[in-house]
Amino acid sequence: MKQISACTMDCPDACSLVVTQADGEEAILRGNPDHPFTAGFTCKKIRRHIRRLRNPNRILQPIRRDGAGWRVISWDEALDICAEKIQKFRSEPESILHIPSDGAKGVLKEGVKYFFGLLGASRTRGSLCDAAGYMAYIHDYGSRKQNTARDLLNAGAIVNWGKDLSRSSIHVASLVRKARKNGTHVISISPGGDGNGDFSDHLIRIRPGTDRFLAAAVIRRFIESNRISPDILSRTRHWDSFRKAILNRTEDQLARTCEISAEDVQRLFEAYRSESPTAAIVGGGLQRYRYGGENVRYINALTLISGNMGRSGGGSYFHLHSMGNFNLDWAKAPAGKPRRFLLKPTIGREILGAKNPEIQMIWINGGNIVNQAADSKTIARAFEKAPFKVVVDAFMTDTAERADLILPSTLMLEQEDIIASFLHDYIQYVPAVLDPPGEARDDFSIVADLGKRLDPPIRMPDREDCFRFSLKTDLLDTTLEELRSKGSVQADKPEIAYADLQFDHPDGMARFPTGLHDEPDPPADYPLRLLTLVRREAIHSQMLPEDQEHPPVVRVSPDNPAMNALNPAQSAFLVSPIGRLLVEVEALPQFHSGAVLYRRGDWMKLGGGANQLIEAGLTDLGNGAAFYDQYVRLENSQSPPEPTKPDPGK
Repeated sequence: MKQISACTMDCPDACSLVVTQADGEEAILRGNPDHPFTAGFTCKKIRRHIRRLRNPNRILQPIRRDGAGWRVISWDEALDICAEKIQKFRSEPESILHIPSDGAKGVLKEGVKYFFGLLGASRTRGSLCDAAGYMAYIHDYGSRKQNTARDLLNAGAIVNWGKDLSRSSIHVASLVRKARKNGTHVISISPGGDGNGDFSDHLIRIRPGTDRFLAAAVIRRFIESNRISPDILSRTRHWDSFRKAILNRTEDQLARTCEISAEDVQRLFEAYRSESPTAAIVGGGLQRYRYGGENVRYINALTLISGNMGRSGGGSYFHLHSMGNFNLDWAKAPAGKPRRFLLKPTIGREILGAKNPEIQMIWINGGNIVNQAADSKTIARAFEKAPFKVVVDAFMTDTAERADLILPSTLMLEQEDIIASFLHDYIQYVPAVLDPPGEARDDFSIVADLGKRLDPPIRMPDREDCFRFSLKTDLLDTTLEELRSKGSVQADKPEIAYADLQFDHPDGMARFPTGLHDEPDPPADYPLRLLTLVRREAIHSQMLPEDQEHPPVVRVSPDNPAMNALNPAQSAFLVSPIGRLLVEVEALPQFHSGAVLYRRGDWMKLGGGANQLIEAGLTDLGNGAAFYDQYVRLENSQSPPEPTKPDPGK
């Protein structure tokens, strides 16, 4: 067997895959060599995916909590229980909370949102991922667009603001490597601790969370040297307020705030003022601070005033709307139906504080919210308060542990769908190429069967109709049959975003931010900023962490004062105002001395879970999660507990 499919993980690359399987042998995945973007290669996570599908800890049947343990039940019993609970709370539908996630992408994933929208259930608002950056582009340009990814090859310089090219988006990394080989000068800006050295001509180590001050310092040089084109300013709003916010601080003050040198400011200034185009790559991490949206807006402003917006080889790259190439009107709840929204980044407090009505039932699919959101222990308490919780998942995650009913889900390659990308403009057909194990079902089938059991019933649309409707958009000139035949189709979008400086605000103008917020100093008792950065082996904590370190390893600079204060003969703990976690400490050269690096994605039940140390907070834009605003300390304990490594399947 040989079939074309696609990766549905929450990753920008959305790789096209070739799945081959000989009789009696395990399937093999590789990147599709005939796909224009995937170009035949993919990441380590894909190469390990079949192992994940066959993992012996996978949940294969519906299970119901029975005292301190679990009891296997039939699908009919499981869905009858769900229908009974929904029927009980249906008169006050806002007492039912749906928590969706993007652990897997696809058009049919919208069907679960549609189901709970028809009920009028409460749902979440905000994001654990990219909301501040997303809204920064909306504020600046009226939409979220970017030049095609391959246009990076036309850049004279690329400034990488915080993206770890060695661990995220393997195809962006490949383009940057190729551009550099062709003579493009690459500057990477980050607190360190990444693998960007192999992709860069120059590294700038910055104080975490202060990218806006570095961008402002470079913009100040443009202002002082009178190098900003009046034609560009004529396409903008709020210039006077923006200019005042920058000139209120000297260049030295701006540089000292982000702890970089005047030489680094000059190096960036030279890159952005060059006659050849300069592209900005904006990493997800720098928008996960309290002023994360402002960080992105200042980078966008620098791209604009330097003449690099609306230009081949220039532009600002973040994330496209992952479903923006589809028409999802079919999935919208009826107009006028009241909904209650709870903020996802602060979901524990939101559930505990929900009144009139209180939350009685929670349905979670596609996410490990207890572990993935900040203040995990409060979320766990909130789940304890809710009388009935349903988790649709394939593994016993930290969230599934707290369910009353677990429904086994299919995973990538076991379910049909169509997907898009938040990096490139190809939509792709995803056939179900492997049989699901046991009694696993996909989310759409689950709610479709559940809806029939309600009185009055909720009728889900036909799958084929969902696919066909989703393709009805001016961006796509294809049919479902053609998409299935070809495997992928490119959406019709301009190669250069905002050409001629025509932006998507109603007046066609771009916007500048009107202020520049100070960066607070660390609290006296917690001097180290906690950075829970991406790991190479997994996306989110939805993935079963087969090789989880126990205790988890944190990394700090050899120049970090905490290294000298720790006694290596004693256990070390990572401590915040809301918790403490047993860790091992390793030195990490070239990392910022005021930070601690923790590779996110491990589970609390296995001795990890950094989010139990992070207080739930919001970014300045988009109701995003301000994960990186947490400060911690490292300390020893005279009487360390003897840890035991739990079984991941229990």
